[in-house]
Amino acid sequence: MAMTIPLCNTLPSTAIFSSKIWAWEPKPGHRRVLVCALGPPSSGPTNGNGRQGIAKKQLAVKCQALRDGSTGVYQGVYGPWSIEESDNREVILYRGGLVTSALSFVVAASSAFLPHDSLAKSLLQQNLDILYALGAGGLGLSLILIHIYVTPIKRTLQILWALGIIGSLATSLNLAQPMGEGLVQYVIEKPVAIWFIGPLFASLTGLVFKEGLCYGKLEAAGLTLVIPTLLLGHLTGLMDDQFKLALLGIWMALFTVFAARKFTQPIKDDIGDKSIFMFNALSEEEKAAFLRKREEQIGQNFIRD
Repeated sequence: MAMTIPLCNTLPSTAIFSSKIWAWEPKPGHRRVLVCALGPPSSGPTNGNGRQGIAKKQLAVKCQALRDGSTGVYQGVYGPWSIEESDNREVILYRGGLVTSALSFVVAASSAFLPHDSLAKSLLQQNLDILYALGAGGLGLSLILIHIYVTPIKRTLQILWALGIIGSLATSLNLAQPMGEGLVQYVIEKPVAIWFIGPLFASLTGLVFKEGLCYGKLEAAGLTLVIPTLLLGHLTGLMDDQFKLALLGIWMALFTVFAARKFTQPIKDDIGDKSIFMFNALSEEEKAAFLRKREEQIGQNFIRD
């Protein structure tokens, strides 16, 4: 039975996996759910000598009829799941990383709009690289904890981030510091350096694209366009300073809204459907066995109802 796996949201799998099957509606306003739980292998039989024999690996499937809408339990593609304390911590850290990244960027970028002779501008320019490091670190934390069903996409974003970090360090140590400049200031003055730090911002673009796609957020969609446009404009020299400042201001505003609105979402939004990843964590043999057993239960349920 072929299943389509969505893009958005997942969590690491747990030991027990369960799957739901919708049945007929027994009473108005209520639906009955046939829950099939995939449990650990059963113990082997006892042999004639009283010793426990070695049994082949088996899948124990138990089914139970439940009413949906239980408090704290969500119905997923493959079955009901609930939010654990570890899930809450991961989501809070994920959102905290985004806030750290956004705040660092907004504070650093604000120096471009301050008067040249102001004390605030001078202090910010002296600490641009620190703010850059904080923002990159926050983004890295979020990319570790981000919940995406398709693992290769998550790994790609993480690899892009790592390449951006390596490029940033190489640029700072080999190009900026020998000239007595900080990394950020060097990139501003030498647009070609975008090639070295660009993957870091590509990972950020991928993250906000995922958020926009999954939750329909306009600010995320705006960031998906503004980030690469500004960086490419700086790299190619096709934008004048005024236009780049305008895009930078838009980036700051959108990033602020984006980070703030993450805390208006329910925790379960950033967790996604845990049952999908639980299913994906099974071996191919276990998946086939489970789907076969589920088809049998569907047939039995329809006959019964």
